[in-house]
Amino acid sequence: QVQLTESGGGLVEAGGSLRLSCAASGGTFNDNSMGWFRQAPGKERDFIAGINWRGGSTNYADSVKGRFIISRDNARNTVHLQMNSLKAEDTAVYYCAAAQGPRELIYYHTYEYDYWGQGTQVTVSS
Repeated sequence: QVQLTESGGGLVEAGGSLRLSCAASGGTFNDNSMGWFRQAPGKERDFIAGINWRGGSTNYADSVKGRFIISRDNARNTVHLQMNSLKAEDTAVYYCAAAQGPRELIYYHTYEYDYWGQGTQVTVSS
């Protein structure tokens, strides 16, 4: 059983940056492809970024490409999301997730992930 805990959310002005972290425990972190999703009020939970087990493969939603960077530190069982040039429309609860499928792949749908964190709020003021 994998437990995920996000941190680093908060309130930031438009154009600013935040770095989210997700700490994993209770499993073998290297076995998991990881992802970040976000959910705004009244909307579905959407894929933001994904990274495979080694970190050699990443992918992003078009809405954040060029502004967000996903990375992982397998020695510390953590995955990060560096968010730059933030916009008001980035406001949402951000979730990290772990997938137990083949770890060399990146996954894009909520149903492909097996474990979720509790989420961290990111609010961008315009």
